[in-house]
Amino acid sequence: MKRRRPRPSGEFVRQAGDLRLIPLRTLPEVTRGTDLAGLIAGAAQREGVEFARGDLLVVAQKIVSKAEGRTIGLASVKPSPLALEWAPRVGQDPRLTEVVLRESRRVIRMTERALIVETRHGFICANGGVDRSNVPGERVTCLPKDPDRSASRIAAALRRRTGIAMPVIVSDTFGRPWRLGLVNIAIGSSGMSVMEDLRGTSDAHGHSLRATVLASADELAAAAGLLMKKNAAVPVVIVRGFPYRHAHESALCLLRPAAEDMFR
Repeated sequence: MKRRRPRPSGEFVRQAGDLRLIPLRTLPEVTRGTDLAGLIAGAAQREGVEFARGDLLVVAQKIVSKAEGRTIGLASVKPSPLALEWAPRVGQDPRLTEVVLRESRRVIRMTERALIVETRHGFICANGGVDRSNVPGERVTCLPKDPDRSASRIAAALRRRTGIAMPVIVSDTFGRPWRLGLVNIAIGSSGMSVMEDLRGTSDAHGHSLRATVLASADELAAAAGLLMKKNAAVPVVIVRGFPYRHAHESALCLLRPAAEDMFR
């Protein structure tokens, strides 16, 4: 997948103010072909939430993958010789290891619990984003084939339903070099600038900023992630009050080029 170059950003939608995170708690189970925009709009209506200009949505990757049919029954997977060799070393079902290998461009590291791989999108993550949590039966989910396009489709469908243009971030939990624990990051984005470049501006004391580029989409995904824990049944969070810029930028813009990456 090619990284899409960011286009010039538009004006801020609103000035910075109080930030609100509004969880949607009544979405039903998502299956292949589910109309996510319809489910989101329906949940908002049931919960008495009205979308407003300036809102943006953070949508969990898991429901996007389910709606797009990116689930695989392990009973249908025949492990390759490599998967059979590596699975015991990472403590996995060989069928799961096989799916991870199929979803990966290359293997970066092998740990006692997971394979650290580069996905076909270019993400560096554990098990290529393949996950068994919140999936019924002997099935796993894989990442959407094009998370940016997924975000764009949801945004367009919601605009048709509500008349309001809302950016959409597709989020997933990732680990980080040198840090323990998982945080949500943006793997797909539509309708907003994913970074805020503060270079050339001044801080509160008048010092010129030379290296500060904020990963806004990741910060929003992480904030929403506080309400989207795996046992919380909250796959969508409305973010209200964040001063984003309108833009056509891919979440792939957040990937550090390999030549600048100290960790692989």
